Amino acid sequence: MNTQEEQKISKVWFTDFRCKPDESPVDKFKRLMKAAGLDKIEMDGKFVAIKMHFGEKGNMTFIRPNYAKAVAGFVEKCGGKPFLTDCNTLYPGSRKNALEHLYCAWENGFSPLSAGCPVIIGDGLKGTDDIAVPVEGGEYVKEAKIGRAIMDADIFISLTHFKGHELTGFGGTIKNIGMGCGSRAGKKEQHCNGQPVIDSVACRGCKKCMKECANNGLVFDNEHKKMTVDYDNCVGCGRCIGACNFDAISFGMDAAVKELNCRMAEYTKAVLQGRPNFHLSLVMDVSPTCDCHSGNDTPIIADVGMFASFDPLALDQACVDACLEQTPLPGSQLTDEMHKDNFCDHHDHFDNANPNTEYKTCLAHSEKIGLGTRKYELVVVK
Repeated sequence: MNTQEEQKISKVWFTDFRCKPDESPVDKFKRLMKAAGLDKIEMDGKFVAIKMHFGEKGNMTFIRPNYAKAVAGFVEKCGGKPFLTDCNTLYPGSRKNALEHLYCAWENGFSPLSAGCPVIIGDGLKGTDDIAVPVEGGEYVKEAKIGRAIMDADIFISLTHFKGHELTGFGGTIKNIGMGCGSRAGKKEQHCNGQPVIDSVACRGCKKCMKECANNGLVFDNEHKKMTVDYDNCVGCGRCIGACNFDAISFGMDAAVKELNCRMAEYTKAVLQGRPNFHLSLVMDVSPTCDCHSGNDTPIIADVGMFASFDPLALDQACVDACLEQTPLPGSQLTDEMHKDNFCDHHDHFDNANPNTEYKTCLAHSEKIGLGTRKYELVVVK
């Protein structure tokens, strides 16, 4: 193999959840960070943002605070000043402003005591404290609107719960960074080209989708007892799709999800460019939908393990590949879809679990804009 080919391959470190009687998964997680070289980043006296998802109230698949504390402790031993962070959401729920977001984080176990460092909401009280960050080589986004506290940090670390997603196929490192670090305006920008359509025959008029809409994008037709879309107000956030139990809502544009994927990749590049960064991903409790929901479905596959890399794209690709090698769990959304009469096998667990989604565009575009490489060497940590 020549030097140029070697440069196109990134290392991804992996360890499973199997533990001896005298150790815990967190012990293995610490060994993973050490083996992957997190301590090689010069952190002395520097602010270190640890980007994660604190989970919506009621959700139980988010990453446990024990892992966040392990990362914070590792950073402190290297002389860094860590803080956990996320930005406010575009949709209703318990994380749409900093006050509710902090209460949600605390209720889910993320306090300075349990997590080992402060929790800071990246885009401020109302989600408006952002900074415009130029995207080098951006095709869809010229300036990304990123939470100011996140951009103020000297070093960036992502801690991701890898799971399925009702809009982007899976939620991994790139989604955690790109969508998660965008301010409310940034999230709107990423979603702006996609708007849903509602099948009036399939719609039951239950109004569950309406509770998820923060922008008056849904209007209930009282005469026909059906939901409709107000396209002047709809920002295409996709929350209504995840709320519908009857497959009545879908994206009307095939390009919508693909364009969202590309914008998400470009937002990720804006966050990472020009400063040291490192990424961790836990493939466990692989629910079919996002931790943004106030509940969660049973996992679609068994727990896989913990991954780490300096390359966010190689990390996502490695996690995808590992998931696709697993056997679907019975009684899950994935196997329910596979047993439908009209099932079309995509030979992909994420595409099969959420047939309206598409994630490969995100990986391809990430590589195209120089975010990383999809080629990787998997290094197993015992």
